Amino acid sequence: MKNNLVALLSGVIFGLGLALSQMIDPNKVLNFLDVTGNWDPSLAFVMMGALAVTMLSFRFILKRPAPLFESVFHMSKQTVITRPLLIGAGLFGIGWGMSGYCPGPAVASLGLLSVEGLVMVAAIYAGFFSHRWFAGK
Repeated sequence: MKNNLVALLSGVIFGLGLALSQMIDPNKVLNFLDVTGNWDPSLAFVMMGALAVTMLSFRFILKRPAPLFESVFHMSKQTVITRPLLIGAGLFGIGWGMSGYCPGPAVASLGLLSVEGLVMVAAIYAGFFSHRWFAGK
């Protein structure tokens, strides 16, 4: 129960941060990605702030024997760049560039009852299920 409450609180804080930084506005994101047109560099500062916090805090966090609410850290063991990884990253980037949403902001936009966000989340889940179907064959 405690883990679920911590996860919910973390998600709410993350969603509020996305809303405050306007990353749930697809037009803002698309203008950031349009470096040769109507470029809006403001999201670069959001990303630099997130990277700075991550780089500083991970030095201390990863020295701990375990996270606060879990028995072990769950880190990927994969260190090799594979073809499926590159294809997935490419599809992620294409979807982000076409829609202006990545998964976090798409889910956060559901709080604003965004139809675009709902369509994006549905497309994300369609991708999950189609991958499972194709990978099973």
